[in-house]
Amino acid sequence: MTEPRLIEITPATHGVDIDLVYATERNLTGKPIYKKAHCLLLEPAEAGLRKAVKIARDAGLTLRIFDAYRPPQAQQVLWDFLPDPTYVAELDRGSNHSRGTAIDLTLLDASGNELDMGTGFDAMTIESEHFHPGLSQHVQRNRLLLLGIMHAAGFTHIRNEWWHYELPGSRALPLIDNSESGPLRLM
Repeated sequence: MTEPRLIEITPATHGVDIDLVYATERNLTGKPIYKKAHCLLLEPAEAGLRKAVKIARDAGLTLRIFDAYRPPQAQQVLWDFLPDPTYVAELDRGSNHSRGTAIDLTLLDASGNELDMGTGFDAMTIESEHFHPGLSQHVQRNRLLLLGIMHAAGFTHIRNEWWHYELPGSRALPLIDNSESGPLRLM
C-alpha cells in the first residue's frame, strides 16, 4: 500500500492567499499549535482546490486558506482546548483535516479584502452555521457564493462552520501522521 501523498499549497503554485492561523496566536487557543506554517492537502483535495481557484478567479475572487492538513497531534491540542464535538472532531473519529481532505477558507475581493461572512474564522457560535437565520442578505450571499464555488469544485460542507469544506467520503481514508507539521505543546 502506498503512503498518502500530501502536496504543498503555496500562493505561487496555486494562486491562493494563505493565512494559516494555527501557526499563529490568532486562533481559538490563543497560541500557535503548528511547528511549521505549511499548507498541505492530499492529492484529490489539491485537485479540487485547483478547480475552486479557477472558479473563484473567473468571478474576480481569490481563496484565502486558513487551514488544510492538520496533524492528529494538533487535533488533540484543539480537542483538549475545546472538547465539543459540535466544533472539534472527536479523537476516536478523527478530523478530515488529519486525512488531508478538508480545508478552511474564505473569499477575497479584487482588492484583497475578505468578504463579510458574518463571523470570523473559528467563531465557535451558532452564527457560524451555514444558512443561519438572522444574518444579513449580504452575508448570506457571500456564504452562498463560497458554497457554490466549493461544491462546484467537488467539495461538500458541514453544517456548523461556513469556512469548512471537505471531500465526500473522507472518513473512509486513514489519518495521516506528518510529524514535521506539529504540534507545539500548549503550556
